[in-house]
Amino acid sequence: MEAVILFPAIDLKNGQCVRLEQGDMARATVFNLDPAAQAQSFAAQGFEYLHVVDLDGAFAGKPMNAAAVESMLKAVTMPVQLGGGIRDLKTVDAWLAKGVARVIIGTAAVRDPELVKGAAKKFPGRVAVGLDARDGKVAVEGWAETSQVTALEIAQRFEDAGVAAIIFTDIARDGLLKGLNLDATIELAERISIPVIASGGFASIDDVKALLQPRARKLAGAIAGRALYDGRLDPAAALALVRSARAAA
Repeated sequence: MEAVILFPAIDLKNGQCVRLEQGDMARATVFNLDPAAQAQSFAAQGFEYLHVVDLDGAFAGKPMNAAAVESMLKAVTMPVQLGGGIRDLKTVDAWLAKGVARVIIGTAAVRDPELVKGAAKKFPGRVAVGLDARDGKVAVEGWAETSQVTALEIAQRFEDAGVAAIIFTDIARDGLLKGLNLDATIELAERISIPVIASGGFASIDDVKALLQPRARKLAGAIAGRALYDGRLDPAAALALVRSARAAA
């Protein structure tokens, strides 16, 4: 088993840390007014890698929470992966130069696959693809539109392109604490060679245990959001499970 990473998520809206329900901007809950402080809190809890999404940027098609992201990059030393509004090579260049460890390309992966291939070739291991699925079909433009292609069809475009990871989100579960859709995520992971990270619906320690089962061995990790903010997931217990699985591998 590869080392599984548990990513705490910071979603940015108007410079604040929020969580959405099913990607709906009208159903946002503010959890912290200070993203840098939230990033420091996750670092202090022992997390190794931070997942950040510029929600306003995902809708606008360009970075909208740059100041908040830059404050987090200054506040913590752990690597940060960033998505939301990254639609061209210039934006990829700019974020990687500012210290983002890995950029996540979502909408542009559907609309402009050559951008992903070019960026992954230029920056090996530092470009991930975000595939957010609604009923199996990939949604774009901050989930405002649903395309006619499946997550598998898009993921297969990037085989051998040097993409670091596919982040697969089940929109129907996102922010609702229903548990990860591991069946769909594992099915995707078993059909491609790119590492897959599960996202959407992370609810409790049971999701951590499921992630560490042999059937999930091809998954590279999972992203936890609301469950961490409202106390349903104890970071110490979750990370202890991950560490023990790593030690036993």
